[in-house]
Amino acid sequence: MRHRVDTFKIGRSSAHRRSMLANMVSSLFCNGQITTTLVKGRAASRFADRMITLGKKGDLHRRRLAVSRMRDKDAVKILFEEVAPRYADRNGGYTRIIKLGKRIGDASEMCILQLVEAVEAKAEEPKAKKAKSAKKADQAPAEEVKAEEVKAEEVQA
Repeated sequence: MRHRVDTFKIGRSSAHRRSMLANMVSSLFCNGQITTTLVKGRAASRFADRMITLGKKGDLHRRRLAVSRMRDKDAVKILFEEVAPRYADRNGGYTRIIKLGKRIGDASEMCILQLVEAVEAKAEEPKAKKAKSAKKADQAPAEEVKAEEVKAEEVQA
């Protein structure tokens, strides 16, 4: 019986599917997001969530399992050192799929697959920079006013 045996085949052989998913997830961890078809994105999302769970456990055995499945040591290093610690107190749902519409040419549904907190962290960085620049802008006129006051006092004296 095949109870609870579910492999979404994506219209490819098993070796091609494994290689494709490994490459997609490696790119996802290196870049934070990828653009792909909706069917491939859903399959890659499942695979990426499993890899992040391995990364959260973080021991040598899990690292070797991740290398055997992803076949990219640099991506596994990023996974274990940068990506997985961000999700230490999150129980699943590490990826997000945003639908883009149909691709011109073959009308395939396209999507963006991205890591959830990676995008939120990038969105917060520009706000922090704006706040810092606003503080500098507030300080700069005050310094100019002080300099003008000093010049005015020198002229009066």
